[in-house]
Amino acid sequence: MPTLQRPDGTIQYEVHGQGFPVLLFAPGGLRSRMAMWPSPPDGPARPWVDWTRALPEAGFAAIAMDQRNAGQSVADIRADHGWHTYGADHLALMDHLGFDRFATLGGCIGGSFCLKAIEMAPRRVVAAVLQNPIGRHPEHPHYFPHAHAEWTEEQCAARPERDRAALSGFGRNMWRGDFVFSVERDFVRNCPVPTMLLPGTDVPHPAATSKELAELLPGVEVLTNWRGPDYLDQQRDRVVDFLRRHAA
Repeated sequence: MPTLQRPDGTIQYEVHGQGFPVLLFAPGGLRSRMAMWPSPPDGPARPWVDWTRALPEAGFAAIAMDQRNAGQSVADIRADHGWHTYGADHLALMDHLGFDRFATLGGCIGGSFCLKAIEMAPRRVVAAVLQNPIGRHPEHPHYFPHAHAEWTEEQCAARPERDRAALSGFGRNMWRGDFVFSVERDFVRNCPVPTMLLPGTDVPHPAATSKELAELLPGVEVLTNWRGPDYLDQQRDRVVDFLRRHAA
């Protein structure tokens, strides 16, 4: 499997197909990894399209990755790390592959990764698809801090040398916001690239967050019915059409 060397670790990635590049951010929160795109052989079908297959079939290059400290990627965790740390990984990967301009598509935490990529490199990201984006649920504001505590225990069990103070500081940087965590509302209100939204409906992917994104993002295209087997064809066709219109 191809590997990107970072100053503090390694990032595993795969490139599927040829064409205009679309950088994929898989679902899974801090466990976001390539294996989340396809349905497991012995498990239930995913409610989303496997973009590592659908995009190459549509003439795009799909770049999938294991985020740092997820899947097969391993890197340091410091108290000053946060969304910008992931963003630096993402831009470094596209530099490594020689792609100056690219589109992004992110599920779950990937929606926030997409927005951070736009904020960090607005002239490089040409379009973004936000699928089931995360956010702070108004009735469950501690969901992500609690989930971070569970993830911390996993990290320490796997690598006892991890610094708990650094893990805590990293968590505060990641989850202290009250919106999509990675960027502020003012940025979303003035987002400089075309966006498409596939709204969320549950605690980690609040309907309230998607509603606010739909209201704030300039000219956003919203596909309300996208989840599950009855809508997979529509999901694929609408997203591919959006990317073909804007990714060039």
